[in-house]
Amino acid sequence: MSDAMRAATVRMRGAGDDDVEAYLAEPLDGLPVGGVVVIQHMPGYDESTMEIVRRFAAHGYLALCPNLYWREAPGANPEDAAALARARGGVPDDRLVGDVDGAMRHLRSLPSSNGKVAVIGFCSGGRQAFLVACSLDLDAAIDCYGAYVVATPPEDSVLRGVRPAVDLAGKLSCPLLGLFGDDDRMPSPAEVAALAEALTAYGKTFEFHSFPDAGHAFLATSRDAYRPAAARAGWERIWAFLRPHLAI
Repeated sequence: MSDAMRAATVRMRGAGDDDVEAYLAEPLDGLPVGGVVVIQHMPGYDESTMEIVRRFAAHGYLALCPNLYWREAPGANPEDAAALARARGGVPDDRLVGDVDGAMRHLRSLPSSNGKVAVIGFCSGGRQAFLVACSLDLDAAIDCYGAYVVATPPEDSVLRGVRPAVDLAGKLSCPLLGLFGDDDRMPSPAEVAALAEALTAYGKTFEFHSFPDAGHAFLATSRDAYRPAAARAGWERIWAFLRPHLAI
């Protein structure tokens, strides 16, 4: 692990060549390392998300989180920006893919990049991580309890504009790690099993881990859903998964 890092707000070019705010953390040991694009959870580009970005840098990776709600509410606090994005049905899929593509290019442009990039997403970002991994060329992807990969959101859902992504399973470009809670309902264990079945049918490389006594957002330290034992085990899975896929 690195004991020196730099973390700061930067600007990157996103979908449509838009100027987008992002949060970057990088170790300062000068070694060529892989990068991780962090996709925020539904509550948005907030303090807990930035802590996750810094956590990847502390473990020796470049990490960048684009502010997916930047266009809706530039400069707004995370709660207000997230509320506005939810009111509009969530982030459009094509814009999300374009923003992550821009984040990947930004990471690869850094002097300390070894050219390899993974993506990780939490909550709504978990579905988006799967979508990106089926749309762009990546070295690894991690879906943390992504809802609506298999199921369709109800009409009254804040993600009413979202459509299932399971039909894209055949286009998965990289190994996939999935972390889920046995007590979750978004996605439910049955939905996780259906996604595993689809990936198996296409011969894709994946590993799913479901944790007992854990529900949705069990990795989120700032929420009541946080489950320390499952979170520790989940992060151990993340580090073990990324190590071979982001190495030179």
